Amino acid sequence: MDKNLLETFRQEIDSIDRQLIQLISSRAELAQKVATVKANGQGKANFYRPDREANILKRVLEHNKGPLSGEEMARLIREVMSACLALEQRLQVAFLGPAGTFTEEATYKHFGHSISTLSASSIDDVFREVESDNADYGVVPIENSTQGIVNSTLDMFMESTLKIVGEVELRIHQHLLSNVEKLSEIQVLYSHQQSLAQCKKWLETNLPGVKRVPVSSNADAAQRAYAEPHAAAIASATAAEEYKLTIHNKNIEDSPDNTTRFLIIGKQEVQQTGDDKTTLLISARNKPGALFSLLQPLARNNVSLTRIESRPSHCVNWEYVFFLDLEGHIDRAGIKESLDELKAEADLLKVLGSYPRAAL
Repeated sequence: MDKNLLETFRQEIDSIDRQLIQLISSRAELAQKVATVKANGQGKANFYRPDREANILKRVLEHNKGPLSGEEMARLIREVMSACLALEQRLQVAFLGPAGTFTEEATYKHFGHSISTLSASSIDDVFREVESDNADYGVVPIENSTQGIVNSTLDMFMESTLKIVGEVELRIHQHLLSNVEKLSEIQVLYSHQQSLAQCKKWLETNLPGVKRVPVSSNADAAQRAYAEPHAAAIASATAAEEYKLTIHNKNIEDSPDNTTRFLIIGKQEVQQTGDDKTTLLISARNKPGALFSLLQPLARNNVSLTRIESRPSHCVNWEYVFFLDLEGHIDRAGIKESLDELKAEADLLKVLGSYPRAAL
């Protein structure tokens, strides 16, 4: 080992660290000046701009040449943005709790760690916290790549006035947590029903005789595994740390690409970024070809439909509402014309939001 060469590299790293500190401090000072300008303006200022942050992260990915991955570089810059934003206004963000859930993990992935969080016991409560201004934003799950849509989130949009202001995708890694020494000591396994389904093959092979108990969340499962001597849980690495459990087996999910999409809900309108989605809620008139009449304007105006889901309307038996995800912002040509045509066809047309597509 060349000690002189090693010392040279370390000195270069120390020099770069000092430059990083100076640059981050300069950015923080500019953030404070931005806060002053916004505070002196008329009306309520939006300190958090989803479109602005999405564009910054997009540039980060474009300019990153490695060796750090785009995902890792975006995570680092997200934390810098989060700390600088906290100098302007520390955001209060509600999420589906308790602590240690994947929704909490998604919250920090999207907003960074320089926020205040509010754990809610249900998806309904997340919406209520934001509607009542107890939280600036909320984070709720909307769909999983293997288990499908989260219906309770869709149902809340039928009655809420909140908008979708962003989305975040989280790769879901399920771990077996327990404080037993050997797997043979496990007598009961706690987990959310979806996680049990996502790890079914692994469980049948490795814990075939163990009782499986569905619970409200994986964080609840971790709490139970900590409290009971022969219990285990399926949960995240965050939950293992939060509830002082050992990770016996990592990544036991059956699908390696298991991903959950979360929505960020709030009250503001979001500007275009050039890579956006628009989500609609539509109620069709009860007539032959009703669904076709809703989709035809999109095809005619060359608008790409990426998802459609139906839910009972809760108003009249056997009548349904449709949730549509479109590519593009509501102000984009094609979507505006489609909405004008849809208004003539639909009993109800509600724009749930136009927002930046999820980054890494």
